[in-house]
Amino acid sequence: MQTILTTCPACGQDLQISALHCAACGLELRNSFSISPFEKLSEEQSTFLLTFLRCRGNLSTVQTELSLSYPAAKKQLDDLLITLGLMDAEANLPALHVDRTIEYEDCTSIRPSEIIKTKLLQNGGRAVVYTARKLPCEIRILEDGSSMWCDKLPIHPPYQFSVFDTVVELLLIRGGSARKGNGRNCKLGDPDCDETTVVGYIGKHYSQKAHGDSVYDPVFVLAAVLEWAGIAQNGRGTLTLTPEYLANL
Repeated sequence: MQTILTTCPACGQDLQISALHCAACGLELRNSFSISPFEKLSEEQSTFLLTFLRCRGNLSTVQTELSLSYPAAKKQLDDLLITLGLMDAEANLPALHVDRTIEYEDCTSIRPSEIIKTKLLQNGGRAVVYTARKLPCEIRILEDGSSMWCDKLPIHPPYQFSVFDTVVELLLIRGGSARKGNGRNCKLGDPDCDETTVVGYIGKHYSQKAHGDSVYDPVFVLAAVLEWAGIAQNGRGTLTLTPEYLANL
């Protein structure tokens, strides 16, 4: 747990320790002392680090103790290494696939996957999109040219652009709008994760899951990408095709 302030509450810059005091004899030492990177860990990072050490570096055991999925545990480990200065934040980012022979304005396809891919290419292969809660998410085209990386979706294999075609297919079936659903607390087939919801439809028709299976919930990011591309409006609980996209069908 963080026990001292490490950043200035006024300007946000790093603080330094300027004095050390002995409570027993009153001795005081004045100098400029650096703050250990361990003092900069959040409470969550400290808990993860202690658990990781207690489990002797066994990530599977850490997952069990902290009730984390593998992608979530891997991301926490990477974040911890970055905070401690043991890994470059850019080092873990995927390589970009940038093909500037394709321009967004030249795309005449109405397939969401093609629209999103070509718009990303116009932006140099990467973009920042925002969820319904205004959470920023970075997305990138991977080297295979057909799949997408996102810093908020630590999943392997990464989602193919075709997942957007699956989402829009459901929206068209449902008359242009559908509930996002809840894949975090429900299994496929539950009322909040059935095939009338975006998460349930992805689980069934993209991920090929069966009823009763647990599903990964990527909707908060996918909905943000669809809104960024002008294909759908990202509401708090629903996803709705835009009039502009419907007019092009």
